[in-house]
Amino acid sequence: MTPAATEAVVEVVRVYEDPGRRSGEHRLLVDRLWPRGVQKAALDFDEWAKDAAPSTGLRRWYGHDPVRFSEFARRYREELDREPGASAIEQLRGLTRGRGRLVLLTATRDVEHSGAAVLRDVLVAGRGK
Repeated sequence: MTPAATEAVVEVVRVYEDPGRRSGEHRLLVDRLWPRGVQKAALDFDEWAKDAAPSTGLRRWYGHDPVRFSEFARRYREELDREPGASAIEQLRGLTRGRGRLVLLTATRDVEHSGAAVLRDVLVAGRGK
């Protein structure tokens, strides 16, 4: 099934492997911390969505341990249901309406076991809300 013309494609891109901006993209940095070794002027992004990132406590507990990923994802979704995450999600859902592509930029090595992947899934599942 292909997305409707008015729905955005939500994609996760690692900042260190960023192919660069494509036409019609809105690019968000979705990490709470600035990526190591990247100068602010060198990263092409539209917004830094810190409030949509996992809390410092949750990020430290997780430690990017894939064994903890399912519990991390559950706890992160709970955070996104509370403020300030809930407001950030509502704003991001607004960006997914009527856009061509929403790019979630992250510095994590394991993109599929990351907060950015959970955020992508939350945004895609929440379309139409």
